[in-house]
Amino acid sequence: MHPAFSVIFLTTLIGVGQGLFLAIFTGQSYSAVELIPTGDSVAFYATGSLIALVFLFAGLIASMFHLGHPERAWRAATKWRTSWLSREVIVLPIVMFLIFVYGLMHYFGWDTMLTTSKTGARLQLTLIVGMLGVIATFVLFLCTGMIYAAIKFLQEWASPLTVINYLLLGTASGFILATAFSFYSAPGLVKFYGIWATLITLTALITRSASLVRNARIKHKSSIQTAIGVRHNQIQQKAMGFMGGSVNTRDFFHHQTRLFMKSIKWIFMLLTFFLPLLFLWSGIEQANGTTLIIAFLVQYVGLIAERWFFFAQANHPQNLYYQTI
Repeated sequence: MHPAFSVIFLTTLIGVGQGLFLAIFTGQSYSAVELIPTGDSVAFYATGSLIALVFLFAGLIASMFHLGHPERAWRAATKWRTSWLSREVIVLPIVMFLIFVYGLMHYFGWDTMLTTSKTGARLQLTLIVGMLGVIATFVLFLCTGMIYAAIKFLQEWASPLTVINYLLLGTASGFILATAFSFYSAPGLVKFYGIWATLITLTALITRSASLVRNARIKHKSSIQTAIGVRHNQIQQKAMGFMGGSVNTRDFFHHQTRLFMKSIKWIFMLLTFFLPLLFLWSGIEQANGTTLIIAFLVQYVGLIAERWFFFAQANHPQNLYYQTI
């Protein structure tokens, strides 16, 4: 497939926003049972929610560039019974609304204490709202991943690993950003988020590597023989059938060499998994916030390359008709 940068930025930006919100709520959950220091409501929870909303809104804006008629974008929500894209369009504003309410409650101190256990664990109203936001966030990850995993004839995408990787990569980027953010707003939580970010990133490395191995071993169901209905073993295509290009030759193939594809694969593996962890722990050990920000930026660049490769690797069956261009 031909990667569209609007969709690449949509999926990576909202992934960061979702992951950051999950990180913020994780911090509050741990502090509610007194496992880590309690963060400042305004400096950490409210500001962190605002940053998450900025990433989500930026992703929403990026998606508009993929539309031929943005004024008709609302129609994308009308097929929610059968379309994962429609479900994503519906769930994304819900996630943004819940994060907005969560941050607003922390900013104004609207945090009623509902109950306190004998061990000191606290159940606050913001935890209830935050949990609803977490559920909606996971549903959004599911919808985004299933947009591609549900396309059965694109065998590189049709796997549970697609949904898992969307979830883990987005969450990893959010937790690395939370590590950098906590350096300035809640220094006592830097190592806490650093450990979580490392564990999630390493898990994402395992699952993304598994998808690469799986895709390298795929036996495609379609061939040039099945495409034209001729069972002869030796068939060669000499031309694509017409002189000019078309939507078939532009939108369903990436037009890059095998060397480029192989190079971009190792580049995104390096930038998404290995270098960010190197910068992350260097920043933690040296107490350097700039290095932590660099860790996030390096990983985000890697995620852009990873998402480009994800789209480009999908081999649309219609390319059987256009092997010679």
